[in-house]
Amino acid sequence: MQVFHLHLVSDSTGGTLSSLAKACLAQFDGVRVEQHFWPLVRSIDQLQPVFEGMKKNPGPILYTVVDEAVAARIEQERRTLRLPALSILQPALDMLSATFGQRSLSEPGLQHRLSPEYFARMEAVDYALHHDDGQKTGAPLSAADVILVGVSRTSKTPTCIYLAHRGIKAANIPLVPGIAFPDAVLSLPRPLFVGLTVAAERLVDIRKTRITHLGEVRETDYLAADAVREEIRSARQFFSRNGWPVIDVTRRSVEETAAEIITLLDQHRSKNAH
Repeated sequence: MQVFHLHLVSDSTGGTLSSLAKACLAQFDGVRVEQHFWPLVRSIDQLQPVFEGMKKNPGPILYTVVDEAVAARIEQERRTLRLPALSILQPALDMLSATFGQRSLSEPGLQHRLSPEYFARMEAVDYALHHDDGQKTGAPLSAADVILVGVSRTSKTPTCIYLAHRGIKAANIPLVPGIAFPDAVLSLPRPLFVGLTVAAERLVDIRKTRITHLGEVRETDYLAADAVREEIRSARQFFSRNGWPVIDVTRRSVEETAAEIITLLDQHRSKNAH
């Protein structure tokens, strides 16, 4: 199979560029692509190994570079090598410059500077780690923005961590058969409660994989199809009694689940503001 080469050049960590490339490549089946990642390229001197890599493995170039001199040098070399290239940020920067009536700062890495928003994200990550899986269900949960509730293995923890990286303080509490949900949590006025559910067959498969990795071999209700279906049914009834929004994560990625939660949180905050 032919191998295509794709060069990703960034003056920062390259997270935006990697996500974009991943989203685009997912739309093509049966195409083998080797990605060449060049992060933290902030000067013309740093371009030399990049250009050598492009000569060795010619292919299209996607870049996020805000320094005009560096970007111009990339354009010059790609024309010499006759390679297609696309500046990901420049069209957006041009549009916003025209809207705001001012030039952009053209300083790389500003989105990662140690700003109040950065420290808020770090605080949210710490919060998620310390309020995972029902830890600290007392007063500290009153500071949560979101509390996710669901039976075991419904992606509560990874979703909380993802939300934390967006600056959202998220905690999660499991619903365990035979164990009462803490009443003190139900009375909290501030957090948005979201119930997570999943198809029983999918949940059994996930749990079996988990148990196998842990080296457990005993058969329990944790894996029994009928018991799992009842567990999910009871959870849905609990969500309904409390009037919580419910998200089915059966065919959703963590990112998609988090995106819906963020939308629900915006609505929740707007409602409480009035």
